[in-house]
Amino acid sequence: MEKFIVLHGALPDDLDTWVKYRKGLCDTCNAVCCTMPAEVRVRDLVRMGVVDEFDLDTDLKQLAKRLQKQGIIEHFNFRYGIFTLARRTSGDCSFLDTKTRRCTVYENRPDTCRKHPETLGPRLGYCPYSQVRVAPKPYKD
Repeated sequence: MEKFIVLHGALPDDLDTWVKYRKGLCDTCNAVCCTMPAEVRVRDLVRMGVVDEFDLDTDLKQLAKRLQKQGIIEHFNFRYGIFTLARRTSGDCSFLDTKTRRCTVYENRPDTCRKHPETLGPRLGYCPYSQVRVAPKPYKD
């Protein structure tokens, strides 16, 4: 069995462990932000291809019931018109590829994901970076 080490790992619930965001940081990250609840609006769902344009005129409660049944969302806040995307039992966003740890709808991702962490999130300018796990090099004499 191959063992892995984590070179740096922030805790999503502990903002003090988050690192200052910089361009390119996502390239070596294990997609920790994709384990956090993602709140989206109906326009995001249209962009993602989850619902059609005509669903913009649909009663949001009915739409939310349908999307919950389909396993696309896990919660709907009627007061603010905000849907929370469903996550797997591992906590990963259902749109995150389990092998590559990359977003499967990246080009059409919701605004929440587009703006995090620079202009949106619990600690602006910081992210819960956790370096991709790498196999340690074998010891050689």
